[in-house]
Amino acid sequence: MLKKLKSLFIVEDEETKAKGNPKAAQTPKQETSQPTPSEPAIKVDTTPTPKGEGKPDEKFVNRLLQAIEEANLEGFDYLEYKQSLQSIDDMNMDEATMFKSSLAMAKTMGATPEKLVSSAQHYLNVLQKEEKKFQDALTNQQQKVVSGRKLTIGKMQETIAAKEARIEELKAEIVKDKEALEATQKAADSDASKIHLTKTGFYAAYHIVVDQIKADLEKMQKHF
Repeated sequence: MLKKLKSLFIVEDEETKAKGNPKAAQTPKQETSQPTPSEPAIKVDTTPTPKGEGKPDEKFVNRLLQAIEEANLEGFDYLEYKQSLQSIDDMNMDEATMFKSSLAMAKTMGATPEKLVSSAQHYLNVLQKEEKKFQDALTNQQQKVVSGRKLTIGKMQETIAAKEARIEELKAEIVKDKEALEATQKAADSDASKIHLTKTGFYAAYHIVVDQIKADLEKMQKHF
């Protein structure tokens, strides 16, 4: 039954169209916009996407048709009417003639225009309930997964901010250490200069005294 329903609502899948229609195969794929760094890290839109956007997912097609199958009304209703429309689709009738011809056949099966319309609305309501289930599941998934990711991102941002603050503190400490290093270097240079002056002062005095003694020794050895 599921295969039969699929043949009613899905004429060709995208792959079949591409194989049978070279132009379809050459149609460029729509580019998916990538989030820029200024956009939120995670953003999920749970609102319905516009008709014609995206590619049908096989599992969702099967789920929707299965819901219709499970809610199938007894007797000749919209589904059988749609099947009769499909059976005369290749007879080159205009739309009005097709619908009226299928209605005439439906009446022989006990159907009425009101029943066909109400049964079509019935299946539409079934699909809308499936959409509501999907929306609830999507919202729950967003709260469960996306919100968890956002919490993780928030913690990571706090960690990064703390490390950046620590980097700024380290930079300030480095500036102070460099200033202290420069002051210490100047003090070391000053101390070295003082030591050098002390050394030169000592040896200047040393040589004065030593040189006099040496001179006296020479004279003593000469004259004694």
